[in-house]
Amino acid sequence: MLDKKFVDKLNFEKMNGLIPAIVLDNSNNLVLMLGFMNEAALRKTLETNLVTFFSRTRNTLWTKGVTSGNYLKLIDIKTDCDSDALLVYAVPEGNTCHTGSYSCFGLSKTGSLSFLHELFDVIKNRKTELPEKSYTSELFKSGADRIIQKVGEEAVETLIAAKNRDKIEIVNEVSDLIYHLFVMLAEQDIEFGDIVNNLKKRSK
Repeated sequence: MLDKKFVDKLNFEKMNGLIPAIVLDNSNNLVLMLGFMNEAALRKTLETNLVTFFSRTRNTLWTKGVTSGNYLKLIDIKTDCDSDALLVYAVPEGNTCHTGSYSCFGLSKTGSLSFLHELFDVIKNRKTELPEKSYTSELFKSGADRIIQKVGEEAVETLIAAKNRDKIEIVNEVSDLIYHLFVMLAEQDIEFGDIVNNLKKRSK
């Protein structure tokens, strides 16, 4: 439970008032960055739900994303057995590293199911930027009703392919369905990570 008792039991003395905080992407457990928190930074993180660190060079608190807009939205914090290090689970808004990379450790979301997160990010960008000659842009321009209609159409086509036991068509139609579901989520300002987190809760 992230409350006053959680903060009070931490050992800030070992590093002269600081404690290392490893930030993980809550959707896939990949390491995004390492920072340091003092008690004030941790309390601000808990109060605002935005990950905040203590800058050793500037000797002040700084909330990740204030300058870049790439905030880290707090989901959970866990401590180790000695209560002198933190694992911070967060949802990154954009890339975390100041170099423009996803992770400060050179990690990538490519490969495996993490590709779905990248695909969703691309779809969200299409919603904002609306580039020309983009099918996704055209869907967003057409409005919510058309997007919802496309989800229904792809769902029906998936069912038909499954009824026919056509594996190639099933793969194609499920791919189309997932894509259009992502567009619908983005149109309604729902994060793919929200679905992942909900599935995690249900699996417990």
